[in-house]
Amino acid sequence: MSNKSVDVALIGGGIMSATLGTMIKQLQPDWSIMIFEQLSEVGQESSNPWNNAGTGHAALAELNYMPEAPDGTLETSRAVNINEQFQVSRQFWSSLVAQGVLAHPGSFINPTPHMTFVRGEENVDYLRRRYELLKTEPLFEGIEFSDDPKVIYQWAPLLVRQREKDEKIAATRVNAGTDVDFGSLTHQLIDNLVQNGAVLRTETEVKKLKKQKDGSWNITVRDRVGNTPHTVNAKFVFVGAGGHALPLLQKSGIPEIRGFGGFPISGQFFRTDNPAVVAQHQAKVYGKASVGAPPMSVPHLDTRVVDGQSSLLFGPYAGFSPKFLKSSSWTDLPASIRLHNIGPMLAVARDNFDLMKYLIGELLASKKKKLAALQEFMPTAKAEDWYLITAGQRVQVMKKDAKRGGVLQFGTEVVTAADGSIAGLLGASPGASTAVPIMIDLIQKCFPAEYPRWEKKLAQLIPSFGKKLNPDKKASEKTIAATAKVLELTR
Repeated sequence: MSNKSVDVALIGGGIMSATLGTMIKQLQPDWSIMIFEQLSEVGQESSNPWNNAGTGHAALAELNYMPEAPDGTLETSRAVNINEQFQVSRQFWSSLVAQGVLAHPGSFINPTPHMTFVRGEENVDYLRRRYELLKTEPLFEGIEFSDDPKVIYQWAPLLVRQREKDEKIAATRVNAGTDVDFGSLTHQLIDNLVQNGAVLRTETEVKKLKKQKDGSWNITVRDRVGNTPHTVNAKFVFVGAGGHALPLLQKSGIPEIRGFGGFPISGQFFRTDNPAVVAQHQAKVYGKASVGAPPMSVPHLDTRVVDGQSSLLFGPYAGFSPKFLKSSSWTDLPASIRLHNIGPMLAVARDNFDLMKYLIGELLASKKKKLAALQEFMPTAKAEDWYLITAGQRVQVMKKDAKRGGVLQFGTEVVTAADGSIAGLLGASPGASTAVPIMIDLIQKCFPAEYPRWEKKLAQLIPSFGKKLNPDKKASEKTIAATAKVLELTR
């Protein structure tokens, strides 16, 4: 592999690299692609179905996409934007199903109602006001609200059974929600890339990135078996290595990464495979985050469908580990500290005391206390039915801020070199669900010469390409119905 040259190098074998590689293969089939994954197979970190909740993030239930302002007002724009992005991903997947790139839709996406469930008078009032605003948005057509325990019982009986009768509760439901197995999706996309000429190198760790005079990159990699170093030259490099993207971009030396830091958060889920319990719940139900909790720690009781089998997950229970990946080193966090990012990182620590307090509380929580959190959602939960699994590692973005010195970001952020020769993705949710629009933005920035002639193909793959669905109700209904039919999501 020494001195091998490729058009595109993808570092990391997760959903982001799989999406970008597939998109490039659709747009420019003659370009050579090489994928580097340090584990023995792809999709084993955040894309693994048991490392995430598998939500098709469309803001149907996630309250953090529509927070209440200090003056009590609510605004729908972010929720609508997240939904727009997920619709783009769905359209891309449906085109790949029609081509045969992806297998039977049920192998990676399944219809699963999305619900929000809250307790207490103030939260009920908030949820009602949120519903009143969202029901007028075309992309949220069909959303239902109820504060009647009998109705909520019909939607999700485990939320109501054995609950105190005088407790104030409310819920919303959207039947058009989905459960997505991003592990299966990743495997299928990368398998198709390899079948069409891409080279996949597993158990291969990227050690160094060095820019050449011609604008290309020399990538020094080391095989874990044999410990043999190699060099590959690539015209374009994408770093889609999850939490490990930060240190790799730092190794590249691009000035655009200066000031960025990473705050790793680990976590756990309770899981049950007991058929008697699983059969009583068919929904993804999101609650409201605790004070100081990051958005990724919003409690939710989820139906998961993996390899055709249904289970339930509850969590996540946040924790702290200095690792940037489940499989990486305990030195990741200290090794990522630089003179240019220590200021923003200290500013974030100063301004996020509630988050630190929350994480310490989560770290000290016993299994009994974690079960009690589940029982707040599901009063009938029994310890013998549930077991803890370790969630994927998340690295939240810390970056410079002119006013505060540094801020903690809870979304995804693309870092791109000025010449477009290298780019990487930092951050967490809702990344996987919005992978397609993220990658469209990336190729527009990184391939400005090619992008204009690629637009026609993108419009074929994504009918709403270049448009917004929400302002046009008829177009929204038509596009969503066509996509749902191909993906077999129509009930």
